[in-house]
Amino acid sequence: MLKYLTISAAIIGLDQVTKWLMVSWLALYETVAIMPYFNLTMAHNHGAAFSFLAQAGGWQRWFFTVLALVISTVLVVWLAKLKPEAKLEAISLSLVIGGAIGNVIDRIYYGYVIDFLDIYIGSSHWPAFNVADSAICIGAVLLIIDSIKSEPESQTS
Repeated sequence: MLKYLTISAAIIGLDQVTKWLMVSWLALYETVAIMPYFNLTMAHNHGAAFSFLAQAGGWQRWFFTVLALVISTVLVVWLAKLKPEAKLEAISLSLVIGGAIGNVIDRIYYGYVIDFLDIYIGSSHWPAFNVADSAICIGAVLLIIDSIKSEPESQTS
């Protein structure tokens, strides 16, 4: 399990370093064009994914912090119980844990999550996100892929 938690630690480190760099470089809502369809844009997310409950009055900071810590604890227990051959599942869980903790650090320290990656087509922008969000999404997709490919033969025929 420890080798997989190093993946979580690496995600947390990369997430926090990139956020620190962006906070040091960009002012709130400042945008720097990197290439077509991709900007760096400083944003503060007081809510959850896609700014869900961002205007809820402040209680959501602690709600999402506690929720992420509880989920991360459950995922660590799940990770500890995995069989050694469940490598993709372990990597998936590690990515989600690292991403969740990366965003928890922001919520505790700042009161919001720092987002800065901005992908767009024309004038349509995907909500800004960060390395932690990316790790959570990639981990979730890999977990779904792993569950589909791990279906017993009797269910797939």
